[in-house]
Amino acid sequence: MYKALAALFAIAIAAPAWAQMTPVGTWNSIDDKTNQPKAEIQIVDNAGALSGKILKTLKPDAKPTCTECTDDRKDKPIAGLEIIRGGTQAESGDVWEGGKILDPENGKEYRATFTPIEGGKQLQVRGFIGPFFRTQVWKRVQ
Repeated sequence: MYKALAALFAIAIAAPAWAQMTPVGTWNSIDDKTNQPKAEIQIVDNAGALSGKILKTLKPDAKPTCTECTDDRKDKPIAGLEIIRGGTQAESGDVWEGGKILDPENGKEYRATFTPIEGGKQLQVRGFIGPFFRTQVWKRVQ
């Protein structure tokens, strides 16, 4: 009986950690130059594919609209702007791939992968153009 209770207790403690090994959640993107949070981004699972939007900007000098965007997001407010479209969990289970991410500062959209790291406390976001890529590490908002 005690072994069963101990096992159940261990599972209950570990369950939140398992639930965090996903890009789904709220994240602070980190500025490459200042290492400070620049936006709060919410990622959701939309019928098996990722969708992410900027909840709010954290930089005082952030542009209010996406003037550089060239698609349906042109001149839309940054707060509420969908910057992640697509991305499904790979067979390996530890990375989400096949999606795209928009950089609202320059209006460019990149192929992207999303990999939870540090037990789901951080998210490795990698954007690609051809063979070139840039990686950022976002921090989960508690």
